[in-house]
Amino acid sequence: MKPLPPEIHKPYEVLVGKLKGNQLELVIENAKRDGVRITMNNEGSQSAGRIRGVSNHQPHTSQNVLSGYQKNRKPLFAPVTVKYELLVNANGQSPGAQYATIAHELAHLYCGHLGTPDIKLWPDRQRLDHVTEEFEAESVSFMVCQRQGIQTTSPEYLSQFVKDHADIPTISMESVMKAVGLIESMSSQRLKLRTDRV
Repeated sequence: MKPLPPEIHKPYEVLVGKLKGNQLELVIENAKRDGVRITMNNEGSQSAGRIRGVSNHQPHTSQNVLSGYQKNRKPLFAPVTVKYELLVNANGQSPGAQYATIAHELAHLYCGHLGTPDIKLWPDRQRLDHVTEEFEAESVSFMVCQRQGIQTTSPEYLSQFVKDHADIPTISMESVMKAVGLIESMSSQRLKLRTDRV
């Protein structure tokens, strides 16, 4: 019996390229300043990740946020309230695939799909339809990963969408490009704690 093709067995895996630095660690650490706790878990191969708001807000700690990523380092930030939980499927996924998932899920946040604690930080665009939200998030993930030299399945997803739908959703290019810029900054350097904590 032939093995399943990669696009079935690992549909979210990186096709070409890999992370060449500590982008994954940096984006996980920097997400804390916006109240995002990123947790690696083990799920089936058809799940990549998800982000959601949490109602019982808790302070971040180095242990519960970073698990194995930063055991022997001083925490970057003072405790910040956890307002969002971002789960990433680490079951057999490469760091590049995990990074692409985080970029996609953070795009939902920074494009305003989950609302905002402060419109000075990112917009409140909660009333979009699911198709538009996914198109924006996948567009952000595609651009962020392409600039890191990582090729994911985003082009296939986006081109298939165009084939299947008469109209491309009306997306906010401003929100998409701002999210791309922010996630790229979060992946390249340690950012300062926001003046007004979320």
